[in-house]
Amino acid sequence: MSSVIKIFDTTLRDGEQSPGASMNIEEKIKIAKQLEKLGVDIIEAGFAAASPGDFEAIERISEVVKTSTICSLCRAIDKDILAAANALKKATSKRIHTFIATSPIHMEYKLKMKPNEVIKRAVDSITYAKSLVDDVQFSCEDASRSDIGFLKEILAAAMEAGANTLNLPDTVGYVLPSEMGSIIKEISDFVGTRATLSVHCHNDLGLAVVNSIYGIQNGARQVECTINGLGERAGNTALEEVVMILKTRKDLFGSFSNKIKTQEIYASSKLVADITGIRPQPNKAIVGQNAFAHESGIHQDGMLKNPETYEIMKPADIGIIKANTLVLGKHSGRAAFKDKIKSLGFSVTEDELNAAFERFKILCDSKKEIFDDDIRAILNEETIHIPQIFSLELIQISANSSGKYSAVLSIKRDGIEYSDCALGNGSVDSILKGIDRITGIKGNLKDYQAQALSGGKDALAKVVVKVEFEEGKPAIIGHGMDIDTMNATAKAYVCALNSYLSMKDLIADKKGTMCL
Repeated sequence: MSSVIKIFDTTLRDGEQSPGASMNIEEKIKIAKQLEKLGVDIIEAGFAAASPGDFEAIERISEVVKTSTICSLCRAIDKDILAAANALKKATSKRIHTFIATSPIHMEYKLKMKPNEVIKRAVDSITYAKSLVDDVQFSCEDASRSDIGFLKEILAAAMEAGANTLNLPDTVGYVLPSEMGSIIKEISDFVGTRATLSVHCHNDLGLAVVNSIYGIQNGARQVECTINGLGERAGNTALEEVVMILKTRKDLFGSFSNKIKTQEIYASSKLVADITGIRPQPNKAIVGQNAFAHESGIHQDGMLKNPETYEIMKPADIGIIKANTLVLGKHSGRAAFKDKIKSLGFSVTEDELNAAFERFKILCDSKKEIFDDDIRAILNEETIHIPQIFSLELIQISANSSGKYSAVLSIKRDGIEYSDCALGNGSVDSILKGIDRITGIKGNLKDYQAQALSGGKDALAKVVVKVEFEEGKPAIIGHGMDIDTMNATAKAYVCALNSYLSMKDLIADKKGTMCL
């Protein structure tokens, strides 16, 4: 009989705590819908009590996602639990995830509570959560550094109070695989069939994935993970790696099954990377740029004779049909464009299709060859609906012999066009100063990335900026695409500004985040 492994994705909660990965509500909804398409069992959509923005994101995701369980994290505090329940009201399937620290160092120095007080707090919080929803998960923060006897005591109390799932996080990524396996085995034998056992591993020592696998081998039936391994500090267990290990090594894991549609892995990875601006390193397993690349002559010869000589997985297994396929051109019609969108796995409204097709035709006038990644980038931008308070109308940059740069810009707001110019130390500096002058809102650029989406001199430039508009608040991500990198820069900065203005009353302070 097959044992089902539940995939609990926390990209939108723990993943967003990765430095510089803050997302706006529309971006979170876009990712949640893709996670549903991927086949994720549980989507941890945020921490409802952390900020009005997190609450609204969970609430709206609960409305649109129908086949995945929507979960909110909360501390073992009544007001947090109530906020989670309220945010989840419209979810078809809902879960409250409450936690408290159980390691000696956390109980003494962070909580300043005795072990018996921690147990009582846990029981009270689970009991209250259970009165609001049927599905309750309880986590022992820093479980891997907790006393095993105390873990059994608090988990027994948690089950008695009604917890359906018990999660044992390796919060600081400390334990070795053999240690993780031993902990899970002992707890699994103790818990039996009374609750589902879960693991949540961090990657501080590079062991998150292997620790999760050892957890599965020793009794865990839920794995908490994120797309691309995104997360606090060194990141979390990478969803794509765990799932492909289970799929590829059927000789060891043939008795386990999960609901993930692996052909959606690549699209999910690309979407999260595009939105957060955090791209997997080229040699990242499964989704890295070089994951299916072969440069060695011996390897290439073997691949030509039989791909299985050097590939244990097929690119198609994760949704790569043919990388950077040349697809359409300036003479392609709307029907062909719509068909290509469908083949790439996108589902769009008529308005989104029209806007994307218009962008595509404009791009065709400037770019000879249009690739799949160009179209994916256009669709990802057109299907995330951020209110366009400001729009870039014109940009002109010049430099003189003294090394001074200037930018002339025109920006429209409420149908009125405003123009100004600014001097700067380089093109980017002058552009950003010009936008600040026109809008009257000053931003502090925290990060800037530019990359070509495909090959060739006319490759589409993708710029991602992270801008801090309020001290102490998270940096806001902005995206811009254009044949010209400076135009893309201006678009990205204006995008970040629009995103900030649309959600500035909903943004939490940086100190308002939580980690398991």
